Amino acid sequence: MRSAIIVALGGVALASCVPPETPPPVIAPTPPPTILRDVGPPKRLHFTFEGGLTRGGVVIGSAPSDTARLTLDGRPVEIAADGRFVIAFGRDGAPTARVVATLEDGRAVTETLTITPRTWILENLRSLPKTPLPSAAFETLREPELAAMSATRSMKTTSDGWRQRFQWPVTGRISGWFGSQRIYRGEKGNFHNGVDVAVPTGTPLAAPADGVILLATDRPYTIEGNMVMIAHGMGLVSTFLHLSRIQVKTGDAVRRGQILGATGATGRATGPHMHWGMRWNDERIDPELLAGPMAGR
Repeated sequence: MRSAIIVALGGVALASCVPPETPPPVIAPTPPPTILRDVGPPKRLHFTFEGGLTRGGVVIGSAPSDTARLTLDGRPVEIAADGRFVIAFGRDGAPTARVVATLEDGRAVTETLTITPRTWILENLRSLPKTPLPSAAFETLREPELAAMSATRSMKTTSDGWRQRFQWPVTGRISGWFGSQRIYRGEKGNFHNGVDVAVPTGTPLAAPADGVILLATDRPYTIEGNMVMIAHGMGLVSTFLHLSRIQVKTGDAVRRGQILGATGATGRATGPHMHWGMRWNDERIDPELLAGPMAGR
């Protein structure tokens, strides 16, 4: 209640009010501190693909998050810890491919890919017969060579070279193209499973990407000559034939650009050149699509 005070001033009584007491300030409670939690990258719900969906091509993909198993047309595909993987398409495969990711909760994510066809170089040789059947002496030499090459398929190596941009091992005129094929008097020969570059004997040969040497031959093979095979990881393998010399050994880890040896014409070759073949698991693929345009050409 307000109290009235009478003040005498010149015989006139004035009345006033006592001002109210000021209430104490209201202090708002301090909110709890915000705790930032590392929730990681957002989950991928679908596939993503980088590369050419074409015959002889290689694609690097990313699988949906929480993928436990990955297949391509029913065949298992290796998958890295970050969800990335490699798939490839051979020269004469089906026009479509089916990729399936089975998630940890049992659900499946499926995508059907359309593979672009390519036109191959065909050479009709009406006057030359196909290479005759090999002799018994040749077979005797060839059997251990085939066994050594076959053994590389079961070797387990670790490399992240597949993540890199591949480089040309040499530069020069391309003299043989992947997928080209000779037809001898109407009978088809095997298609060319790599790319040839015409360079002089002794031209240094560089690794196209990081990898592990699966095989460095200790002598020239009957067909391949001196040969080096490199595993780049995820099933990608490079093979170099007809070398004049080799300066790496089986089991070596090599870096992109490291010199492996020198080009030549050993084995079954008509002249000095670099033959670069590639495969993904059992599929033959086109190295030119991985390396891209050759600098200065």
